[in-house]
Amino acid sequence: MKQKNRSLLRTALIIAAVIMTGSLTCQKYLEARPDKKQVVPATLQDLQALLDNVAVMNRNYPNYGEGAADNYYLTASDFGALSLNEDRNLYTWKPDGIIITSQWLSPYKVVYYANQVLESLGENGLAAAAGGPAIKGAAFFFRGYAFLQVAGIFSPAYNPATADRDLGVPLRLTADFNPRSVRASNAQTYNQVVSDLRQAAALLPLTSTVPSRPNRVAAYAALSRVLLLMGDYKSAGLYADSCLAAGAKLLDFNGLKPTAANPISRFNAEVLFYAMAIGANTMYPATCKVDSALYLSYAANDLRKTIFFKSNGNGTYAFKGNYDGVQSATLFSGPATDEVYLNAAECQARLGETGKAMDLLNTLLKTRYRVGTFVPLSAGSADAALVLVLTERRKELLFRGLRWADLKRLNLDERFRTTLQRNVAGTVYTLPPGDLRYQLLIPEEVISQSGIAQNPR
Repeated sequence: MKQKNRSLLRTALIIAAVIMTGSLTCQKYLEARPDKKQVVPATLQDLQALLDNVAVMNRNYPNYGEGAADNYYLTASDFGALSLNEDRNLYTWKPDGIIITSQWLSPYKVVYYANQVLESLGENGLAAAAGGPAIKGAAFFFRGYAFLQVAGIFSPAYNPATADRDLGVPLRLTADFNPRSVRASNAQTYNQVVSDLRQAAALLPLTSTVPSRPNRVAAYAALSRVLLLMGDYKSAGLYADSCLAAGAKLLDFNGLKPTAANPISRFNAEVLFYAMAIGANTMYPATCKVDSALYLSYAANDLRKTIFFKSNGNGTYAFKGNYDGVQSATLFSGPATDEVYLNAAECQARLGETGKAMDLLNTLLKTRYRVGTFVPLSAGSADAALVLVLTERRKELLFRGLRWADLKRLNLDERFRTTLQRNVAGTVYTLPPGDLRYQLLIPEEVISQSGIAQNPR
């Protein structure tokens, strides 16, 4: 069985490398394909093996949003030492900067695996068998989550007024790689993500026996994320509440060791779904300097100041608060309990529930401050509560792959618009709110092979 599963995974990887771009070359894989029974998974064990391929399903989500965001800066020497032009172009928001193809293909491999599982469940009558619903739910979760990751990088912020016209991403909903890819609208894209995640929530068990597998709590968390991005604050708040009520737990930072190289462990109590972004040259702790103003915004008794950061000995700071338990350019980007509290608090503030918003925010912050030092925050209005929640969101969720999407959605609100700047050896680069460069260019290889529309410039 192990040999068979390895063969299945190899075959799927080869096909997945081309199918999601609508490649003209994919016909040769069809012609070379051996007997279908030898390569298509046919048992629940086979299907679970596909979904349990952590290298594909959990550890290869796009990181270019984090690379383009404002949580960090590079010194002029570190910028000059970058080995890839793509990294320099991303850092300076070059309008025609080339994007590494893996940023697009890797999440679409997840989509292909998920589609193969869903189709095989139906073809082999396994959806209703013992264990079948959980596998089906996991496939829906992975597909929806992967679509959301691609949309967050390559599509504009979800704007209800223009979502039907704005370009989203290709929605490959079958394992058949013959049909050409076309870009759905942003409305279709986000509605598909919500549909997939809702189906996942209805089918998944409450908890997982393996930490890399999604569960119902993770589906609730992911739904709160996407619906927040869509501005559906009532629904986002309800899913956040369901996630917290189902047992999502917070870490008490008082129990962590601030002097440790890696204070936060992998699979810690807050991790609801294990997802990692592709490593990036700009994200290495040795070169990635935490934004100075962001670092200075933490109070002296705020334990995040020593749990999240370490001094470089020269007045700059590196990030060490990775929820993967290592200092690395590969950063955790999955849903976690702290994000859900902030989602819930923001929704309550936007719905005018000032007291509820502050209760949620203070519940989170109490676990972040030294025992006996935290003074609960208060707000005189829902707008004031919203400002406090967004301020803490920036401080809590840095280097999680969330900042880019937050910048895009908040730029739709004139109260929270942000102009980004980079200074490289005296040359200042600027990214104003709503700039077309917030939609990163789709890799040229994908455009040339599929014919889908490129993002405007």
